[in-house]
Amino acid sequence: MTDGLMFSLLTGIFVGFSAGYLGSLMVLEKMALVGDALSHVALPGLALGILYNFNPFLGAFTFLFASAVIIWHLGRITKLSYETLVAAIFTVALAIGILIIPEPDLLEALFGDISKVYLEDTVATVIVAVIAMFLTKIIYKKIVLGMISEELATSTGVNVARINLLFLLLVSLVVAIGIKIVGTLLVGFLVVVPAAAAKNVSSNLFKYSVLSSVFGAVSSSSGILLSSLLNQPKAGPLVVLSGIAIFLVAVAIKWVSKF
Repeated sequence: MTDGLMFSLLTGIFVGFSAGYLGSLMVLEKMALVGDALSHVALPGLALGILYNFNPFLGAFTFLFASAVIIWHLGRITKLSYETLVAAIFTVALAIGILIIPEPDLLEALFGDISKVYLEDTVATVIVAVIAMFLTKIIYKKIVLGMISEELATSTGVNVARINLLFLLLVSLVVAIGIKIVGTLLVGFLVVVPAAAAKNVSSNLFKYSVLSSVFGAVSSSSGILLSSLLNQPKAGPLVVLSGIAIFLVAVAIKWVSKF
C-alpha cells in the first residue's frame, strides 16, 4: 500500500465514521436534505481559494460556517424549515461556484481526488472528525429530546436553538473535511445514506448511531479501495455505489425479517 493510498484510506474512514454518526441525527430530524445541500454551499469557497491562491478548504470551511449560521438565523426569524432555507441558498451557491471555479479544477471540486490527499490532510481530518463526534455525543440526547418535544426540552434547561446551531456547525465541519475525498457534489451522501441504511436494521438508538458510523466508514473505505484498484482518482462515485450497496442489503434484511 502506497503512502498516498494509506492517507486517503485513513481520511476516508474518519470522514465516513463521523459523517455517519452525525447523519444519524440528520435522518432522525428529517434533515437529510440539509446535509446534502450544505455540501454544495462549499463550492464558492473552494473556487475563491483556487482563484486567489489560498487553501481552498479554508474557503469551504468559511462558506459552510457562514451558511449554517445564516440558515439557523433565518429559521428562527421566518419559522421556515431548514430544508426550505437550504434549498434556496445551495442552488445559488452551486451556480456561483460553477461559474467562477477554473474549469480544470471543476471535476476535482465536484467529485474529489484521492491522489491529492496528503499527510496534513489526514491529520486535520482525524482531529476535526474526533472533535465533531465528541461534541455531537455530548449533545446527542439533547437533540433527540428537542426532536420529541421542544417544549419538554426547554423545560429541562435545554437551549434548543443554541444546540441546533452547534449541530449545524458540526455538520458543516464534517462536510468540509469530506470534500477532498468525495467532492462537493457527493459528500452529502455520507451524511444521509449510511444512516438511512442503519435505520432499517436498528432496534434502538445506540445501535442505530453505531451502525450509521460503521456503514459510513465502510462506504468510504470501500469506494477508495475500489478507485485505487481501478486506477480512478475520482473516488466519489465509487463511494456512493458502495454505500448504495450497503443500503440495499439493509433493506433486504429488513424485508426478509418480516417473514
